[in-house]
Amino acid sequence: MEEITTIGLDLAKSVFQVHGISAAGGVVVRRKLRRSALLEFFAALPPALVGMEACGGAHHWARGLTRLGHTVRLMPPAYVKPYVKRGKTDAADAEAICEAVTRPTMRFVPVKTEVQQASLVELKVRDMLVRQRTQTVNALRSHLAEYGVVAAQGRKVAELIAVVRDGDDARLPHLAREALDELVAQIEALEGRIERLDSRMVRHAREDETARRLASIPGIGAIGATALAAMVPCPQSFASARHFAASLGLTPQPHSSGGKERLGRISRQGNSMLRRLLVLGATSRLRYARRNPEASDWATRLLARRPFKVVAVALANKMARIAWALLARGGTYTASAAA
Repeated sequence: MEEITTIGLDLAKSVFQVHGISAAGGVVVRRKLRRSALLEFFAALPPALVGMEACGGAHHWARGLTRLGHTVRLMPPAYVKPYVKRGKTDAADAEAICEAVTRPTMRFVPVKTEVQQASLVELKVRDMLVRQRTQTVNALRSHLAEYGVVAAQGRKVAELIAVVRDGDDARLPHLAREALDELVAQIEALEGRIERLDSRMVRHAREDETARRLASIPGIGAIGATALAAMVPCPQSFASARHFAASLGLTPQPHSSGGKERLGRISRQGNSMLRRLLVLGATSRLRYARRNPEASDWATRLLARRPFKVVAVALANKMARIAWALLARGGTYTASAAA
């Protein structure tokens, strides 16, 4: 049997599909593997190039196959899909992965360590709790609005909680008050969990040297610094800071043809969590600039002639480029160097 040099591995929960080819391109193996037999199968093979889609469990298997001596490359699923010839089967997907991993222009996802994935778990759990809090607060707002009780936009939930607990049955029926008190208890429990996570993340950011350097950038706090350190394990995979900002969807979507350049809204592609944290940080900086007119910098001057949200995205783009420079080249942020 010819020696396998390249393998496409289609991941799943229990049954995995393998597609292996030789150096000449001929198909050597095409088979299914149970989860328990996967590492045993690869342990018996000579070192090979293994391609996988960057999906759930991919980083775990990539670390395991790397320990067995194989070279593992993870690819975004959207970049693999064009190589699927026809239909949607596990065998077709594995073949497409095997083809895509050999392309010289393919873009790969760096394999994350267990520590980096642990930081991501912390970030994603916090993100889920924040979304649950927002949903619960919105539910409380809508129910109280049926009784004519409203509060200003933003996190003015304390006013609504006071209405639920004031005991005035003339304002709010007792039955509704008891039901809404469950929502209030849920909001308070979520607040406590988020605060505990925030405290741990701030402590971890202070202990991590990379996160400390990233937190020196105005607008990037402990949470943003932790997210950048965990989600960008290999900044050198981007050719430049501009490429990194574009990968986060912070650049206009091009619609150019026939020599005419047309730019639309930002693409919003890439990591949505990083993009959201950067835009929120930029928004905070601009709000501070509005309250302190004496603070004159690039963003303040741009705010005088452009809409607020446009400036926020432009500032987030600049923050992303500064973050890439610190990740790729080291050092800390200084205002003179960024000017």
